[in-house]
Amino acid sequence: MWSAGIGGIASRVRKSRKSKAIAAVVGALLAGGGAFATMNWAVGLNSGSSGQGESATVNNLTISAVASPAPSNLLYPGGNGDVVLTVANPNPFPVTLTGVDLPADTSYANGYTSSALTSAQSGCSSSTPSDVIWNYSTSTAGSVHTLSTPLVVAASGQANNPLTVTLTNDASMTIGAPAACEATYFSMPSLTGVVAAAGGTPATTTPTVDAWSS
Repeated sequence: MWSAGIGGIASRVRKSRKSKAIAAVVGALLAGGGAFATMNWAVGLNSGSSGQGESATVNNLTISAVASPAPSNLLYPGGNGDVVLTVANPNPFPVTLTGVDLPADTSYANGYTSSALTSAQSGCSSSTPSDVIWNYSTSTAGSVHTLSTPLVVAASGQANNPLTVTLTNDASMTIGAPAACEATYFSMPSLTGVVAAAGGTPATTTPTVDAWSS
């Protein structure tokens, strides 16, 4: 009798637990069904909803003389030579450089005794004059000359900025250059402008070679 009684109690306990489990599952399904039904309630958007953006400030490029890599083509009276420089882009976006504006052909380079461009070469200056000018410059300042290949200067803080460029044979020494300008390093006359615009990809890899040919 004790065994039978205990068995009956155990059976009722098992049935009670099973009922609770079924009730829990049903409750979960009902709750899930309620949540699903709520997600079907469409929500619209008020007219005029928007957000705020801001454009960057545009900053000018900086072009500077640099000693490395050394030019392959050297100047001599009546000949042309390479110009090596860097182009630095301070903007948070890349810039594509497609051309330069040259000073007049009466603007001459200053000569120096070393590639540091700190000690002037006696008798070889812009006022002597050195007779070293930008190739294809004209009698009018601001003449525009297009690069053979557009240069994409990466955004500030990115690789390949500053960009080192060798301009092949874009310096010229006239036949009348003084003897004092032999074995001399030159700081070319300042460019009067550039042709450049925001954007461009991929960035040009430094160092690179380019030129204008007219």
